[in-house]
Amino acid sequence: MAKNPTAKLAEPPKEEKKGDEETAQLEKPVVEVPVLSTEDEILNNITLIGKAVSTIEPRFTIRVLRTLTTLRKKLNKAVLKNVLDQAFPKGSKTGQSLIANPIFSDLPSGPSSDSEEMEVDPTSTSTETANGASTTQKKNSPPTDAGGDLIPEGIMYLRLLLILQNLDAGKIAEAGDFAMETTELMSSLNRRTMDQIAAKIWFYLARAYELQGRLSELLPAFSAIRQTASLRKDETLEVTVINLLLRSYLAFQQYDQADKLIARTIYQGAANQAQTVRWLFYAGRLRAIQLNYTQAKNYLESAIRRAPNDEVAPGYVQLIHKYYIIVVLLTGVIPERALFRKPVLKQALLPYFQIVQAVRIGDVTGFQKAFQLHEKVFLEDSTHFLILRLRHFVIKTALRTITLAYSRISLADICIKLNLDSEEDTEYIVAKAIKDGVIDATIDHEKGYMVSNTINNIYETDEPSKQFNRRVRYCTQVYNESVRAMRYPFNAHRKELDTAADARERDREIAQLIQENENDPDDMDDMGDL
Repeated sequence: MAKNPTAKLAEPPKEEKKGDEETAQLEKPVVEVPVLSTEDEILNNITLIGKAVSTIEPRFTIRVLRTLTTLRKKLNKAVLKNVLDQAFPKGSKTGQSLIANPIFSDLPSGPSSDSEEMEVDPTSTSTETANGASTTQKKNSPPTDAGGDLIPEGIMYLRLLLILQNLDAGKIAEAGDFAMETTELMSSLNRRTMDQIAAKIWFYLARAYELQGRLSELLPAFSAIRQTASLRKDETLEVTVINLLLRSYLAFQQYDQADKLIARTIYQGAANQAQTVRWLFYAGRLRAIQLNYTQAKNYLESAIRRAPNDEVAPGYVQLIHKYYIIVVLLTGVIPERALFRKPVLKQALLPYFQIVQAVRIGDVTGFQKAFQLHEKVFLEDSTHFLILRLRHFVIKTALRTITLAYSRISLADICIKLNLDSEEDTEYIVAKAIKDGVIDATIDHEKGYMVSNTINNIYETDEPSKQFNRRVRYCTQVYNESVRAMRYPFNAHRKELDTAADARERDREIAQLIQENENDPDDMDDMGDL
């Protein structure tokens, strides 16, 4: 059969097809996802909260609350005004009351929002498809309750945004009053679907009162709401209030109450990661104050491991490391130098690095200079009283250095070197160091000097060689006994060989006997008639 020569020419080459497909893929327009404005983001969050309420799934509310940190930076009065207008139905008394509330009307005017700069339809957004056509996507209307108004959870979320905006604008008193009003409204509604939002509102209520110096006024309310949250099995609100109570007790130096709270509370660590880190930090601070430095170090190490990234919460990470460095020094260990070289910690830990250097070499003068130079920083960090305890460690290190350098030195010279107040204090400090075993010396009270006990070189006597020979004999004896225990009886394997040979001989005799019986016909008579 002849082949058609035109058949091959009709089919395009495979390489050309492949090139056309690649060109077509490159020429396809890339669909860009439109960036939501701040108003649209807030409205979408309210829709997610409505979904959490309808499906009874708190994870949607938790997802919304995670965006508070980034969303907080984009809030201003114009954005909130547009959100309040779009979130509430027309004629809503709740929305009108929020807009007329001084908490909103007195806010400073910020820059115009993205939706005001771009004239777009507030009820729809337009996106271009790959073919260049324009399609209109209507926004989801905010969820409403049975009365046609915005759901209570959405109202609480908008109130939370107003509290944050007032805190950022410096209106602390107004934010505190509005937050207290919001907590009373939440208590009257008594809805379990707003537990996560309630925890955030209580947290920022405490923050507003703390900035005003009125945190002690909330202690009765904290105790009551903690008991209520425990009865309702609301773990998120419970752990938040527990941390607020611990923070209040530590701020007002009520250490006994804080210790009782930790002892009588079963902490739900899996409820919230951020609250877990706070609880570990507060517990570590309390144990450090109670002189339990080992347990405090364990708590702070756990807090450092669970803390957020340096970029997310740099201030919080710095504060944990400040306490950790002081506690490690109080345990008698010098922190690693690499800790002070991290970019986030390098500048913040500079005062503490000078303290560490003074403790390491026992420089009392350098320690006092660093302490006086950065005293304000230590007071702001609440590490002032812990650093004062390090002075004894510096003095002990300096005394140990003096005993190694001088065989005898007067108490007056020690007082000058250590920059102490008087010779009497020096005598008491040296006596305490001798009693604790820090140094090996004696004090001549009459002549007023300290004599370092000379440490005899034991290797210059015959005792080391005797001890060495005794240990060598013991090791040799153990070796000989071990070798003797691993020996086997002489020629014990031959008995096994002889036994095997006898067995083979018996088998051979039995086989031969059976063969002889088979060949003998007289044996058939014994079997009887077949």
